[in-house]
Amino acid sequence: MGDFIIRTGDMLKVTIAPPAIVPMLIPPVPMLGTGTTVLAAGPPICLMGDQIPPELLEPMPYTAPPFVTPGMGTLQLILMPNNWTIKTLNGKVILLKGAMFEAMFNVTVPAIQPSVPPVPDPLVVKPGTAEYITTNVTVMAG
Repeated sequence: MGDFIIRTGDMLKVTIAPPAIVPMLIPPVPMLGTGTTVLAAGPPICLMGDQIPPELLEPMPYTAPPFVTPGMGTLQLILMPNNWTIKTLNGKVILLKGAMFEAMFNVTVPAIQPSVPPVPDPLVVKPGTAEYITTNVTVMAG
């Protein structure tokens, strides 16, 4: 069964489990589709490779109380099979709304608990969930 196609302007909502706080992930972030040869009721569609908006590809600061001196990390998404189509004629896979999927915030520089001596955050992976939010209610693919 198909689902709604994700396109430019739809949103990615990521929720990282507390106590971790990643300020850049708190509001939903708009998607940017590179499928410019196929439009879904107007905007370009999102293809595999577009699953993370460009501004979330770079390392991001985080804290995880009591580790309140910010550290850095990167976002990783693990899409479910219902979040993409079979290959299209041009060999590209189209992103679909699908179900909620797994997100992980991978720590590259640990946050620090300010004490003497300072204590680094021992958890290098912060689990979470993610979902696509779409305004597309007409164009579906499977």
